[in-house]
Amino acid sequence: MSDSERRRRGGRRSRRTRARVRRVLLVGLLVGTLVLLTGGWVGFRGWQARAHLLNAAGLARELSGDVVGADAARAQRTLSALQEQAGAARAATGDPGWWLGRHVPYAGDDLSAVRQIAVAIDDLARGAFPALLRTDLSTLLPGRGQLDVNRLRAVASELSETDAVVQRTRARLAAVPTGNLVAQVRRAVTDLRAEIDRLAGLTRAADRAARLLPTLLGADGPRSYLMVSQNPAELRATGGMFGAYALIKAENGRLRMAGQGTSASLGRFTPPLKLSRDVRALYADLPGIYPADVNLTPDFPTAAALYREMYRKRSGTTVDGVLAVDPVVLSYLLQATGPVPVPGRPALVAEKVVQTLLSDTYQRLKPAEQDEYFAASSAAVFTAFFSRDVNPRAFLSGIDRAITERRILFWSARPEEQRIIGENRLAGSLPEQETVPTVGVFLNDGSGAKLGYYLRPAATLTVGECRPDGRRQLRLRFTLHSTAPASGLSASVLGLGLAGDPYTARTLVSVHSPAGGAVLGSRLDGHDARAGSGYERRRQVAVATVEVRPGATRTLEVDLLTGATGSGDGELWLTPTATPWTTQVVSAPHCDQ
Repeated sequence: MSDSERRRRGGRRSRRTRARVRRVLLVGLLVGTLVLLTGGWVGFRGWQARAHLLNAAGLARELSGDVVGADAARAQRTLSALQEQAGAARAATGDPGWWLGRHVPYAGDDLSAVRQIAVAIDDLARGAFPALLRTDLSTLLPGRGQLDVNRLRAVASELSETDAVVQRTRARLAAVPTGNLVAQVRRAVTDLRAEIDRLAGLTRAADRAARLLPTLLGADGPRSYLMVSQNPAELRATGGMFGAYALIKAENGRLRMAGQGTSASLGRFTPPLKLSRDVRALYADLPGIYPADVNLTPDFPTAAALYREMYRKRSGTTVDGVLAVDPVVLSYLLQATGPVPVPGRPALVAEKVVQTLLSDTYQRLKPAEQDEYFAASSAAVFTAFFSRDVNPRAFLSGIDRAITERRILFWSARPEEQRIIGENRLAGSLPEQETVPTVGVFLNDGSGAKLGYYLRPAATLTVGECRPDGRRQLRLRFTLHSTAPASGLSASVLGLGLAGDPYTARTLVSVHSPAGGAVLGSRLDGHDARAGSGYERRRQVAVATVEVRPGATRTLEVDLLTGATGSGDGELWLTPTATPWTTQVVSAPHCDQ
């Protein structure tokens, strides 16, 4: 080949190479420009979506308050605004630019996750919340002494629709992978999951309760229940000693009180009723002997079943379930009914009823008069609630608060019903399986006195580091302060004075580890504490005796271990007391972060 031929061929290859380079550069320039334009557009839309989502979150919280407050007109306006913001967020994350951004390496996963957040909130705003607002919550209020069971069944169909949407949304959001997300987006996904998990638990429970409530109210045949009053002046793990009780009969939605009595009138049982090995190891035979001790265990189904059997043995009557309330619940209900007169005694008023029933009564009345007053008070509130026009806002708010604080508990003797109730806070049963580690702190009086009214408990739970075996260490700091006076209390309040000094409150503090977890050690006021130990519902239990003098504060610290968990959150399950606990949970990053 001549030199000229080689030069011609080389020139053609050079031109083809330059052409390819120009095409690559041109394509690169176009792609780069598109990416820059798309990135800017996605950034702008992302800023818009963030603003809409923040607004939607605030409106969702506002809507919750409107619903609980039974303000239908305001709730409808809030829902319309929520739907507008949620729809705008969905639109901002659904255009072609955002779709293209979702397929870009690295940032695509984050954009996809934000899209799923927007879709989830919009689905709830349009598919779940409207059905909730259509639900006639006045159905939950009695009219002329009766609840309309047919209307209740209509409510059940609306709640089923709501629950179906929430469960579908929950499942879709649970499928969003979080491993490669940036911290802010991952936190947003996990926080929304937690909120929807809570919402899903509520809608599932409401759905099942609405379907079950007509049957419980005697729509399919007469029912009877024991309504027991827990007395936090003498603490027990579920709230307080079972004091007075009332026999309630239900038929076709109409409730009536058919009799009353006290735990003391049921006497003692020998031989003791049968107890599980774990319960006997922790509390000896006391729950099977004394009606006032059945709830030394925090497991309400166990306590309720024992109390039902004791009542059967003494009365010959077998009831269908047990409902427990306390005077704090009465204070919430009195906000809905207004003051309630008690024959021969001062009227019961919301602001004073706890002090009246848990302090003044023991100071001013003799033991026999106390029982009569408690029975008369229960009957008066029961009658007022079913005969007056009740403020729905106050009623729903009070019931919501009481259930949240576990001051209302219910157990059905029918296994198929109890399985449904068992997933709700009303059941009062620590779960044997859990996704978020739960620590129980339960208080039982050890003084034989009524000093619980003067106790002020507080608890802080701190979540520790992740361990290689998948477990986490937790630290509980529990304090107990006594506001009791150093003198002047009546013999009814001071009781047996088992702590030696009758004004010193002796409290048995039971700390239950998370499910599948363990108690590692405990200290009382900085010194190693001698604590009894046992197991209950797959939880290790440490029991420490804490004695606190008037005006003093004692501090119990307990180190615990969770079961295998990735969660950085924690929950406290506490004995409801006469005054609310002061609590704090210090969370940590999830183990996969």
